[in-house]
Amino acid sequence: MLSPRAKRLLIVGGLIGAAIPAIAAATQESLLPPGFGDPKSQPPVENKAEPGPTPTPVVPPGFDPPSNASQPVRPLAPEDTEDSALRDLEALPPPPPARFYDLPAGEARPTDVVGVIDPASRGLPADAFGAASGAYLGSLMAQLDAPLPSRWVSITLRRALISRVQAPRLADPVDFVAERVRLLTRMGEADAARMLAQSVDIVNYTPAMVRAAYEAALAASDPAGLCPLVEKGRQLSDDAVWPMSEAMCAAMAGEPARATTLLDEARRRGATGVDLMLAEKVVGAGGDTRRSVSIRWEEVTELSPWRFGLASGTGAEIPDRLLGIAGPRMQSWFARAPMVPVAQRLAAAEIAAALGIFSAQSLVDAHALALDHAETDNTAESVAGRLQQAFGATDMGERLSVMRALWDEPADDRIRRYGRLLLTSNAAARIPASDDNSGELDMLVAALLAAGMDREAAAWSAMADGEAGSLAWALLAVGAPQPGVGIDEGRIEDWGALQSANASQRTAMLAAALAGLGRIEPQAAQGLGVAVQRENGWTQALDRAAAARQPGTVALLAGVGMQTGDWAGVPPDHLFRVLRALRQVGLDFEARMIAAEALTRI
Repeated sequence: MLSPRAKRLLIVGGLIGAAIPAIAAATQESLLPPGFGDPKSQPPVENKAEPGPTPTPVVPPGFDPPSNASQPVRPLAPEDTEDSALRDLEALPPPPPARFYDLPAGEARPTDVVGVIDPASRGLPADAFGAASGAYLGSLMAQLDAPLPSRWVSITLRRALISRVQAPRLADPVDFVAERVRLLTRMGEADAARMLAQSVDIVNYTPAMVRAAYEAALAASDPAGLCPLVEKGRQLSDDAVWPMSEAMCAAMAGEPARATTLLDEARRRGATGVDLMLAEKVVGAGGDTRRSVSIRWEEVTELSPWRFGLASGTGAEIPDRLLGIAGPRMQSWFARAPMVPVAQRLAAAEIAAALGIFSAQSLVDAHALALDHAETDNTAESVAGRLQQAFGATDMGERLSVMRALWDEPADDRIRRYGRLLLTSNAAARIPASDDNSGELDMLVAALLAAGMDREAAAWSAMADGEAGSLAWALLAVGAPQPGVGIDEGRIEDWGALQSANASQRTAMLAAALAGLGRIEPQAAQGLGVAVQRENGWTQALDRAAAARQPGTVALLAGVGMQTGDWAGVPPDHLFRVLRALRQVGLDFEARMIAAEALTRI
C-alpha cells in the first residue's frame, strides 16, 4: 500500500496535463502528482523547460506562520563518501553571517546566485537548474512531500538545494531561496536550511523568506534565530508569535522589563497554554526576569515546530509520547538539538542517519559521546560499548557476532535497522575480505554500500560471485564501480525467488536498477516485469531535464517520483527512470548508491 503522502503535487510551466491514469497495478496508487500521468496531454520533449506563467507571491501579506512546518564530483577516497549535511559542510569555512543590521545602499550580498557549496566542494554547478522556470521549480519544491524514503535520493537533493545556483527566470530570486530553505526543513535538514537562509541578508528578505527562516530557526532549536525576523514579521502579521518572539529577544538582550511587557501583549493577542509557557521559559533563561517556569505537557497532543524549537532550545524535556508521534522529520531535528543530552538523542540519530542527514561517522561520534558521558562504568552492553568491540576485538568472529547483534536489535523498526548498517559501516570496512570472514557477507556489503564505501564493498566481489542469488551478489551487481560479479537473467530471477517474500517485486527492482545503470538492456528488464516504456508527464519532465543536462532539476524530479512512505511503495519503473536520468547528468555514483539502497530496503 502506498502512503497517502504521495497524492498531491501541482507543477506549472506547461508540463501539466488534466488527469492521472493509474501508473502501476490496479491495486497500487500513483506516486505522481496530478497532471504527471497522461502522456497525451504533454507537450513534445524539448531541451528546455516550457515557460510558465508569472508566479503569484508565495506568501500573501499578513501571513500567519503555521504551527506545522509542513556533487556531481565523485569522491576520491572512501572517507570522502561520508554524506551528511554536517560532513558536507563542516570542511568548509562558514558562510558570512547574515547581516542583521542596516546596510548602506548597495552593500547587501547579491541574490542572483545563492548557496553554501560549489563544485569544488562537491556542489552542483551554478546552472544546475538550467532554463527551467522559477514558477515550475518553486511549485515542485513547495509541494514535494518530504522526508523521502531514500537516503541517497535525499542526499542528492540536499546537495542540489544548498549549491550556489543561479536564480531561475520567472521567480523572485529570494523567494526561490525561500522554497529551497523550506524544502530542506521538511526533509529534516535543519542545519542546512539555516545555513542557506543566512546566505541572504535580512534587508532582502521577502515575506516568503521570513516564513522560511522562521521555520528553519525553530527546526534548528535556535530561538535567537527568530530575533532578526521580528521587525518584518510584525509588519506582516498580528499573530501572537511575534510579540512572544520579541519578548524572548528582549530578554536575551538584557531587557527583562520590556520582555515582560511584550509577554503581556502576547497574552492579549491570545497566547496561552504551553506555547506561552515555553516563551516564558526562554525569557527566564535569557535575562534576569526571576521567572521559573515548569512546562506542563499533560494536555498537549501535538508537537508543533514552535513547541519543538523552544523546548529543545532550552533543554526542556519533551515527553516520549509526543516525540514518538512526531515523525522522522522532527526526529531528525531532535537528533542534532545541542541543548538535549546526547543519550536522549541516540535513537533519533539512527533515524537521521537513515534519512541521509547524519553520516555514518556522525552516528558513531554520537554514540561515543554518550559513552563518554555515561554515569555508570557498566557500559559494555550499551550500543557504544558493543560498537567498541566491533572495532577492536582481536578475533574477527567476535567482531562479526557483535555486529550481527547490533543489526538485529531494532527488530520492528525498519528505519533504525538501516541506521544500524550505517553505524557499523566503518567497522565493516575493517573486516578483511576473505572466505574466512564471509559468514556475514550480505550484511557487510550492505553496510559498506549504505555509507557509500563502494570500493571496500567491491573487494568482496569474488566471494559474492559464488553466492548467486544472495543479497551481496545483487548489491555488488549494482553498487560496485565496475561489475565484479556475473549478471544474467537467470541470476536475476534466482535472486527474487530466493527472497522470503515479494519475489516478483524484488526481481523487478533488481532488473530496473541494472537497466537504469546500463548494465542490462531495457528490453531485458521489461521481460522481468519492469514497465520501461511507460510514459507520463513525470517521465517526460525527467527526460527533458536529463537531455538539457540539468542535474538540479533531475534531483528534484527524482524526489517527486519517490513520494511514498518506504521503498516498498516505489514502482520498479520509477527506479529505472531515476537512475537513468542521474547517469545522464553525470551523477553515476549517486545512481549506484540509490540502486544498492533500493535492494537493501525493499
